[in-house]
Amino acid sequence: MTDTLFLFASIASAPIAIRAREIEAVVRLGDIVPIPLVAAHVRGLAALRSRVLTVIDMEARVFGTDGRGHQAGLAVVADIAAHSYGFLVDSVSDITQAPGGIQPIRGRIDPAWAPYAGGLVERDGRSHLLLSLGDFVSAPGTTALAA
Repeated sequence: MTDTLFLFASIASAPIAIRAREIEAVVRLGDIVPIPLVAAHVRGLAALRSRVLTVIDMEARVFGTDGRGHQAGLAVVADIAAHSYGFLVDSVSDITQAPGGIQPIRGRIDPAWAPYAGGLVERDGRSHLLLSLGDFVSAPGTTALAA
């Protein structure tokens, strides 16, 4: 049953899906403290319920931009390799079943998304790129490591 349960969200106007089993929570972040000398997609550190999250700007990671000018908002919280992360998303629409499960990518997608998209998930007649949060803390296709 958990293999068909997904969080549906958007990043840079692109519809995305994340397996629910990867997610601990979705939260609205407060202040993010910048970290000197880190990659541009690492926005900084944020406090959440007495713990520290490393905040990853998923849009900046995909498109290679410096997202530090964007306002932080919603974050998908996950533990990867015994470290807590907050992954910034633009919006979240639902957590629900996708009875069709994961489908192969059909047609073309933006080349920037290619290393991150692991398939497609259909919801309400719209295709969502399936993302794995571990790919945003390590090189896509490799074992996730703490940043």
